[in-house]
Amino acid sequence: MKIEEGIELRQLTTIGTGGPARAFARPETLDQLEESLVWAAERRLPVAPVGLGSNLLAADEGVDMLVLRLAGRLAEVAIEPPLLRAGGGAALAVCLHRARGAELGGIEFACAIPGTAGGAVWMNAGAYGGDVAGVLQRALVVDAAGRHWMTPAELGLEYRRSGLRRGQIVAEVEITLEPRPLEEIKSTVAGMQAQRKAAQPTNKRTFGSVFKNPAHELSAGRMLEACGLRGFRIGGAQISPRHANFIENADGARTEDALALMDEARRRAREQFGAALEHEVQLLGLPG
Repeated sequence: MKIEEGIELRQLTTIGTGGPARAFARPETLDQLEESLVWAAERRLPVAPVGLGSNLLAADEGVDMLVLRLAGRLAEVAIEPPLLRAGGGAALAVCLHRARGAELGGIEFACAIPGTAGGAVWMNAGAYGGDVAGVLQRALVVDAAGRHWMTPAELGLEYRRSGLRRGQIVAEVEITLEPRPLEEIKSTVAGMQAQRKAAQPTNKRTFGSVFKNPAHELSAGRMLEACGLRGFRIGGAQISPRHANFIENADGARTEDALALMDEARRRAREQFGAALEHEVQLLGLPG
């Protein structure tokens, strides 16, 4: 399997920032995935999957790790009612499309998540009242020690997190769906997409939600809006004028610009509301 060097993460992330990766690979089979993990272990390199590049913020200086993007068989989707089987690299949009075509519902919420099946399991992604934990049957996790099928309980799925550790790759997922009329699925998805388009900067370069919603009557976005942060800018990055829990790459932003905005947002939320905001975005080559 080909291992590339120096791939710029700004080319792989939706926010468009990040320096070069020490190594990069596109495994297409389980054997190739295991081969890449062994390669990294022999060199004591950390491993990180990037999926479609959303929900990621990578160091400007680059990362000393093996970055993976699952492809080929590891990005395929198959329907065996009531199960949907998807490779960890399969786009959630494709999963939803295949489920809708089979008139199977349960993952309509995925229309609001621009990521992969594997990434969705890793962070227990969710939107509009639904999440992965509510539909996942099991997931195949691969690491340097081998392959392991894990249930949601074994994965430790909680609000926007799992118990998985760096180096554990979600290679395949099995999702339990239920029969649902096609028009009902279409209507639900259309409503969610319209709501998302109206409230979020869907036409801008972002990495998705910045912070998890705190245990507070206000969401993170409403809290930051109340702090007067909409449109606030540092360098080439700005807090979205449309939704304060998004950071946009407004003009040649660097990761350090986004991090500075996050620090300022945390400071204001703490001072004004006494809230300790926890980042939802995954950090590569960065502390925290």
